[in-house]
Parts: sequence; C-alpha cells; structure tokens
Amino acid sequence: PTATTSPRKALVTSMTTFTEKLRDATGDQWNRVIQHRFTSELASGFISRDVLKRYLIQDHRFLDSFVILLASMVAQAHCLEDRVEGCQFLALITGKENTYFERSFQELEIDSEQRAAIPNAAVTDRFLELMQALAKNGSLG
Repeated sequence: PTATTSPRKALVTSMTTFTEKLRDATGDQWNRVIQHRFTSELASGFISRDVLKRYLIQDHRFLDSFVILLASMVAQAHCLEDRVEGCQFLALITGKENTYFERSFQELEIDSEQRAAIPNAAVTDRFLELMQALAKNGSLG
C-alpha cells in the first residue's frame, strides 16, 4: 500500500487482480459457463424442475468420490494442523451437504429408484474417475 492507499483497499485491489488473473486463465470457458442456459436460469430462479432434478442427481453422484478424495488429502497432509482443517471441511461436506441433497430429492419427489434409473452423464463419469485417480495417486500427473 502507498501512503494514500489503506491496507484494506490494497488487499481488495490485490484480491481483485488475483480473481481477474484466474478468470483470464480460464479463457473462453468462463464465458461459456456464465452464459450457459442452465446458469442463467438458475440465477434467475426460473429453472425447469426436470432440469434441476437431472442436475441434482448428477451432482449428488460426486459426493462419495469427493469424500474419498478429501479423506486421502487429510491422510497425506504434512501436519496435524492441516489434518484438522481438512477433517473439519470433510465434516462439513458429509453433514449438511448430504442432507441438502436428501431434502432436495424429497422436495422434488425423486426417490432412490428414480435416481438409480438415470445413467451418469459422460462428464460425471470423467469427473468421478479423476477424483478417484487423485485419491489413489495423490497427483494429477
């Protein structure tokens, strides 16, 4: 910060710069995501129940692999302090996050048989494979 710039303003400016760098690094993918019909409808609050059902079913399928990935990260953490923070995040994900899906399925009248009958989307399979490989190997490479 300069003499005329407060430390808080300097921090906000540097965070904005970092955010912009991340956004720039995504290239056109960022625009495709924020301009996608699903994103627009979700943001407006006017999304088809069928579309929302399919989304939630696919999203819920990530939960188990994500928990495995987080648990492997906790196991590989360098110190207790890092493990504690990882465990706290894991508890958050397996607590209210899981009941969110169950409550949503109940509200949308989606039973477990209906969920099982819908196959994974190709992107769901690829993402599950990635998370499982990361949990097993500990790296992207």
